[in-house]
Amino acid sequence: MSLAVQFTTIVEMFHHLFTKYASREQPYLMHKKNGAYVGITYSEAQDMVTRFAFGMMELGIEEHDRVAILSENRPEWVIADVASLALRCVDVPIFPSQTAKQIEFILNDSGARAIIVSNQFQLGKVLKIRESVPSLRHVIVMNEKVDNAPDDVLHFSRVMELGTASVQFDPHMLSKAARAVRPEDLCTIIYTSGTTGNPKGVMLSHSNFVSNITASSQVLPITPDDLLLSFLPLCHVFERMAGYYTAMACGAATAYAESIETVADNLLEVHPTIVCAVPRLFERIHTRILRKVEKDPASRRKIFAWAVSVGRAYAKARRAGRISAGLRARHALADRLVFSKLKARVGGRIKFFVSGGAALPRELGEFFEAVGVLIIEGYGLTESSPVIAANRPEAYRFGTVGHPIPGVEVRIAEDGEILTRGPHVMMGYYNNPEATAESIDSDGWLHTGDIGTIDSEGYISITDRKKHLFVSSGGKNIAPQPIENLFSGTEFIEQFVLIGDKRMFLSALIVPDYDALADYARAHGIAFGEKSELAQNPEIQRLIEERIQGAQKDLASFERVRRFTLLEEPLTIENGGLTPTLKVKRKDVEARYKDVIETMYKT
Repeated sequence: MSLAVQFTTIVEMFHHLFTKYASREQPYLMHKKNGAYVGITYSEAQDMVTRFAFGMMELGIEEHDRVAILSENRPEWVIADVASLALRCVDVPIFPSQTAKQIEFILNDSGARAIIVSNQFQLGKVLKIRESVPSLRHVIVMNEKVDNAPDDVLHFSRVMELGTASVQFDPHMLSKAARAVRPEDLCTIIYTSGTTGNPKGVMLSHSNFVSNITASSQVLPITPDDLLLSFLPLCHVFERMAGYYTAMACGAATAYAESIETVADNLLEVHPTIVCAVPRLFERIHTRILRKVEKDPASRRKIFAWAVSVGRAYAKARRAGRISAGLRARHALADRLVFSKLKARVGGRIKFFVSGGAALPRELGEFFEAVGVLIIEGYGLTESSPVIAANRPEAYRFGTVGHPIPGVEVRIAEDGEILTRGPHVMMGYYNNPEATAESIDSDGWLHTGDIGTIDSEGYISITDRKKHLFVSSGGKNIAPQPIENLFSGTEFIEQFVLIGDKRMFLSALIVPDYDALADYARAHGIAFGEKSELAQNPEIQRLIEERIQGAQKDLASFERVRRFTLLEEPLTIENGGLTPTLKVKRKDVEARYKDVIETMYKT
């Protein structure tokens, strides 16, 4: 799909969008206020950006200064981003889940001059470490109501007030800025979480982003009529580029979910057409659907199973271009009886989901396709701005991440590592030339750290992270991710972490689906009180053992799980078990449950 405007920098993109849609009454951004979604038009957003940019100038913030943004998704995030870039500043997004110590490192490493935070909680982290960050001169808070803030902490609205008087002297500031910013200018420094040591600051230029936006817009059919629901962190490059920059470059509007926990409700309120998500969301939806079906009468369960089988047959026939009249009629009935109700749960208007951040299990993709909800999986890294490859709505293959997007080169190294080259590859790691040299070779190829293959039709498959590959004590190479995906879709299993590097055999840490286990226990007369009682119950242990054996029957002997431990608490962002995009932090989890793991290998 074509872009709504042409541009060479992010600032130019927004200037042209604001100009083109200045009189458009439809919302550009939507957010929840006083219990209902309200909209901000392009003209209102342009006014906010201009006033905030002038306000920052009044504070003495100058071009090339680093401006950090520590906030959940909300319109002010966008305003702060565009205003900073319009001043030729470099913004530094920070995950709201990060600790004060982590924030301190990022602010010091980037040399941030200012930080814009969302609320009292985030402000508290910054105030705790402020004296340890010599470069930091300004702290700005988005929320109006904060308690006991120092006098020099400014409200977001106050900064806009400072800029209001200056606007009348130069109302065309944004258009001038659009001409001043160069494609090769550094746009942002995004700090990757990393598995060990301090995070690395990925430097992305305006040109990096523009190349990725332009290519992605040719792959994803996004139009000015689309509405996206945004819930993945804007500070993560996937949501920022796909769910924010690319969507808006195509003229689409964006509504912000209140939180990850409220996505199910917000889908019903907003009725989006496109959503960027991670596999964990689809796992949760799938689990809830099956759990509800299990409680239905036998007749409804039979209808559901029939409908899904029809949906699978229809999807297969559609891809082959041969749908019989009989199959079309059965599918119409299945849609009326089952699929329409399931699609209504995700808002009723979804054209497709875009999945990234982790591998989408093939079974999930095929299930949702069968019920009429298409999931388009892509692949990329922060270091590649981020998209490297993606499936297309008209050409997709589950279990793969599709073909390289336009302008992107991909090849497989001799050791199986995926390499990529093109205008999407980062400028390098900030203050870390050694790490840059390790990641980008002399020929310009970015070493992704992922192991994969390219089939005869050009579809790319990701096997695992190079650094995650297990080597058993018997010398066998084992890719944990496909095995974990296999078990994560198994009944009664919520989260699954494979253990086994340099071990005699594989074991696993499992977070069960405790709601499903509770239903099972009640149905089978198993008495329990707390979750721990379920986890320790021998009958429940046997139940999980049966599900594991059933799921791994087709695996090689050295790939099979021999022992497992049921964890009482789920892995979350808050307890350090998951990244902000809901991927398991393997090394942190292994360290946290070190004693539990060692016990599995002692007996």
